[in-house]
Amino acid sequence: MKTIAIIGGGITGVTTAYALAKRGFSVTLLERHRYAAMETSFANGGQLSASNAEVWNHRSTIAKGLKWMLKNDAPLLVNPKPSWHKLSWFAEFVAAMPHYHENTVATAQLALAAREHLFQWARDEGIDFDLKREGILHIYRDRAGFEHAAAVSRLLLEGGLSRRAVTPEEMRAIEPTLRGDYYGGHYTVSDCTGDIHKFTTGLALAARRLGVETRFGQQVTAMRAGADGVDITVEQDGESQVGRYDAVVVCAGTASRGMAAMLGDRVNVYPVKGYSITVHLNDAASRAAAPTVSLLDDETKLVTSRLGEDRFRVAGTAEFNGFNRDIRADRIAPLVEWVGRCFPDVSTRSVTPWAGLRPMMPNLMPRVGRGKAPTVFYNTGHGHLGWTLSAATADIIADTIFAASGRERGGGQVAPARVARAA
Repeated sequence: MKTIAIIGGGITGVTTAYALAKRGFSVTLLERHRYAAMETSFANGGQLSASNAEVWNHRSTIAKGLKWMLKNDAPLLVNPKPSWHKLSWFAEFVAAMPHYHENTVATAQLALAAREHLFQWARDEGIDFDLKREGILHIYRDRAGFEHAAAVSRLLLEGGLSRRAVTPEEMRAIEPTLRGDYYGGHYTVSDCTGDIHKFTTGLALAARRLGVETRFGQQVTAMRAGADGVDITVEQDGESQVGRYDAVVVCAGTASRGMAAMLGDRVNVYPVKGYSITVHLNDAASRAAAPTVSLLDDETKLVTSRLGEDRFRVAGTAEFNGFNRDIRADRIAPLVEWVGRCFPDVSTRSVTPWAGLRPMMPNLMPRVGRGKAPTVFYNTGHGHLGWTLSAATADIIADTIFAASGRERGGGQVAPARVARAA
C-alpha cells in the first residue's frame, strides 16, 4: 500500500494523515467542508483529559438518564422518539456494562500515550494552540459523587494516571476564583487544556508540508473496496469524479456509520450532541475573575477551559436526538447560568454558542483497525475524548497500515491498547 485516502478532516482525520505522512505514505485527505476542523473539532470543551477516561457504561448513567429524560435543561437528554439506530445503540451500551472496569483502565492508558505524542507534534511543528498546563479539577457538591470519583481514581491509577482528592479549602487554593459550596474535589495536575481548532488547523498545515494532499469541499457519495484497492466517488460543485487508492481510512466522525455501510462494515456510531459557549472576556474584571485551572463539574456535567487571556470555554451536556444540529436556547441557558453561579464577576454579555455531534460507539471505545476488506481501515468513534485520544489512535492505525503494507514498524511509540475492533 502506497496511496491512502482519509475521509474526514477533523482531529482524527488530520492526526491520521500526519502520522501516515511521517511514515512515508502518499496521503489524500477528503473533507466535505471548505476547511479542516469545522464540525466536532471546532469548539469543544478544550480539555486534554486523561482524568475523564471513565466510560459511561455504568448503572448510575442509566439512573440519571431516566431521571432527567423529561427535563429540557438536564445534562443528559434523550429524545423519546424511537429509531432502530438509537435502540440498537442503547442495547449495545447496556451489553457493554460488564466491561466498564477494563474499558476505563484502557482509555486512561490510551489518553496518557496520546498526550506525549500530541505535545511532541506541537513542538516539532511549532503549533500554538493556547496550551495551558494547569491541571483539571473535578468538583463535587455531595458525598455520593465524591466517593464515586474516588473509586474512579483507583481505576485511573491502574491505567497509570494519578489524581488526588482535595478538600474544599484546597480546591479554592488551586482555583481561587471558584465560588460555591462543595463537598470536595479530585485534582489531576498532569492534565491540560487548549484550543482544538487551532491545533487541528495547525497540524493540517504541517501535514501539507509533509506532502499530504488536502482536498476540501469533497462530498463522498460512493465507495467500492476490493483486495487491490478502493474506488471513491466524490462530488464537488455538482460534478462527480472517481479516485482510486490503495487503501482508505474512515475518520468521518458521525458520518462513519454511513461510510462503513458503503464498504460492507457495521460501525454503530451514534451522534451525541454537545453544547459549548465561548465567553469573551472583554474587560479586565472578567479576565481576572475567570479561572485558569480547568474544571469538570460532575453534577452539571460541564467542563471549562481558559483559552488564552480573553476566552473562557464552557461545554458539556449530552443529547441523543439523531443528527439534529440545532443550537437550542434552553440547552445553552444552563451553561450561561452556571458561569453566573460559579464565577459571578465574569461578564456573560458577550457569549458565542455552539453545538457539535460527538461520534460515540456503544462501549465508549474508539473503533480503530481493519474493516472486512483488506484495504479498509477505521479510526473513529472517539466520543467525548476525540482530542484526548486522537494522537494515540492515529499512531495505532498508522502502524496497522504499515504492517499491512509489509513495512517495518514506523515512528510511533504507542502500544496498541484495547480499542473497539469488531466489524
